Order: sequence, then structure tokens, then C-alpha cells
Amino acid sequence: MRIVIAPDKFKGSLSAPEVARHLDAGLQAATGHNLDVIRIPVADGGEGTLDAAVGSGFTRRSALVSGPTGQPLRAEFAVRGREAVIEMAAASGLAVLPDDIKDAKNSTSLGTGELIRAALDAGCRQIILGVGGSANTDGGAGVLQGLGAELLDGEGNELPPGGAALARLDRIDFSGFDTRLDEARFVLASDVDNPLLGVEGAAAIFGPQKGATPEDIAILDAAVSHFVDVLAAEIGPRALKAADAPGAGAAGGVGYAAIAVLAATRRPGIDVVLEFSGLSDRLAGADLVITGEGSLDEQSLLGKTPMGVARAAARAGVPVVAVCGRTTLTPAQQKDSGFRQVYPLTSLEAKVEICIAEAGPLLEQLGKNIGMELADLVPAGSTPAGYTPPVNSVRTKEPLNV
Repeated sequence: MRIVIAPDKFKGSLSAPEVARHLDAGLQAATGHNLDVIRIPVADGGEGTLDAAVGSGFTRRSALVSGPTGQPLRAEFAVRGREAVIEMAAASGLAVLPDDIKDAKNSTSLGTGELIRAALDAGCRQIILGVGGSANTDGGAGVLQGLGAELLDGEGNELPPGGAALARLDRIDFSGFDTRLDEARFVLASDVDNPLLGVEGAAAIFGPQKGATPEDIAILDAAVSHFVDVLAAEIGPRALKAADAPGAGAAGGVGYAAIAVLAATRRPGIDVVLEFSGLSDRLAGADLVITGEGSLDEQSLLGKTPMGVARAAARAGVPVVAVCGRTTLTPAQQKDSGFRQVYPLTSLEAKVEICIAEAGPLLEQLGKNIGMELADLVPAGSTPAGYTPPVNSVRTKEPLNV
């Protein structure tokens, strides 16, 4: 029997590869290592996208770049031939802020631009930019600086990093912009459809989670708006149009710079990841798919990882189940989503804090439970002749839903 394990991370607990490994261990323990298991860690374009790329055959590379506050850090990206996957959070994310101190007005996306340049150095010309978890609200100005643009004030001095400084921007010098970008093609992997500016924009909607006060939000929105005007003076009206494009507000406005200057195509993150991971092709011959994420809830239904995997499994005619830390979905929502069963850690341990701390062993137990229930989960007639279900299995009479 062949089982494909394609989960996202359990945020704050385990990475997607770790989730897959623990489930695999539990399944094999329950079935006497009588399974052919394929592990395909996936993500929705944000944090975890790099792990998904490496799990799909990309090679890890690293580069020394500027972190969100300008301090140097070593960030990873992934390469496969001429294709690169860049996870913005690795260079410019909240998770890499020194001492976890948020600085909404001064944090920069410079390191992300430097990572793109490292990918160009590696010979890549097709670049997937996975955004999410960013610390900056600079309209992607830092990305442009990392690629060789100079942001100058009225006296010809280069601006310091961060969104607030853009209020003093006078002109942008693209003479040093990396010419290899002319040959590069970008995909912006993002589910965010917010514009760059205004009440639904990058500063107003995402600024608070980056530590921005109401006053900071007003400063940042005005400064980034000024950045748009100056950029339009340099590259033309497409800079103005891009500010209203869906996804321009992603990652503190990095989506805007990617669309306006790098001509990036925005696509749903999960679609991009499932494409480069080759999930659809790797479902051939599978009997069951297991997907999941930390919290399976109403947000998940809007196109996050488990739904993307469930859709791919449905197209392939393969049954799918989900594992999660917790779920708020009703049985009807679970069924409508295509899941034969949902297995939350809270079915084994009621305390969420213990589920987070002990996610690995609990996932192995869920893997064992799934292994014991394979005959019920896989449609009759699809089980290969060589597979024998566990003889002493004890099946639960009721689903493990909560």
C-alpha cells in the first residue's frame, strides 16, 4: 500500500518535514513496516516554503545578508537547476528579528533583495518568491536596494533602511540595478490580495502585528505612498497601477515592488508549492493521502495547504485525511472539504500547550491510529494483494473529531 504524507508545518511546534517523519514512524509501527510511504512536505508560500522545496529535490544554499534591522545574518534559499525558491521570512521575517524586538518603522526588506541576488549568482533565472511573516513595511524598497537601486534624498544621500525613511525620498537611481534581472522571471507566491495603500493596505492591516502603533501606521502609509509617486516618476505609470494590484500589500509591500519593478506574476502560494513539488504526479498509484497543519479551521477553507492537497487528491481519485493540532471545523465542513477523517492532537491530549510541546510523540500515536484504520479509510478493492492489515488492531468505533 502506498501512502503520501503531504503536511504543512505545525506552527510553533514542528516543521513540515518533522510532521511527516513522525506520522511515517507511527504508520510503520502500526503496520509492521508494510507500507510504501512518500513524504512530501508542503506549504502555502510563507514560512515552510523552503523546507517544501528541499523536500522536492531542491538543494539548500545560503548567503550572508542584511537582516530586517540591518544586522547581518545567514539566510538559506533553495536551487534546482535555473530555478530558485526564496522564503522571504528567512531574511526579512519577524522570526529573525534580533531579540524579537519589533521595529515597524525601520525594518527593511533589504536582505530579501540580497537573497535574490545570491540566486542570480547561482545561475537561477526563474525565481519563486514566497512571502509571509515579514517584519518590514517598506513597500519593497529594501528589495530594490538589495538589487542595486539607490534611494536618495534631496541632497543625494542614500536613505537609511525602513519604511518611515521613504518620506524623505527624492529620487531612485537604477543605474546600478542588476542587469541579470532582465533575463529573470518571478513568481510571487502569496494568498494576500490587499492593495499597497489605504485602510486595506500593508501598513493598516499588517502593521500592528509588526509592532506599529496607529501613529506609526499613518507615518508608514504616507511614506510608502510617497515612494510610489517617486517610483512612478522613474519607471512610469505602471508604478501607480501596481499599487492597487491584488497582492501589492503582501509582505509589507514587497508584493508591490515585485509586481511593479520585477514584473512578478502573483499566484496562490499553495498552487506554486504543489506545482514545484510535483504532488499531482507523485499521487499516481497512491492509496491514501495524509495532509494537515497546526490549526484546521475556517481560515484553512480559504485555500491554505490542506485544502490545496485535498483538491489535488480529489483530482487523482485518492482518499485524503487530515491531521492537525486542533480543529474548529464541524463534521459537515470536514466532509465538504473532502476529508474522510480528521485527526486532531486534542483527541489524544485536551491541553493545547501539551499538544504543542509533545507534538512529535502525539503525531506518532495518530500515525498508529491511522495505520490501524487503513482498511476503513481506503476504498474496498483498492488495497494491493500483498498488504495485510494489522491483525491485533483495535479500531475506534467513533471518529476522532472534536
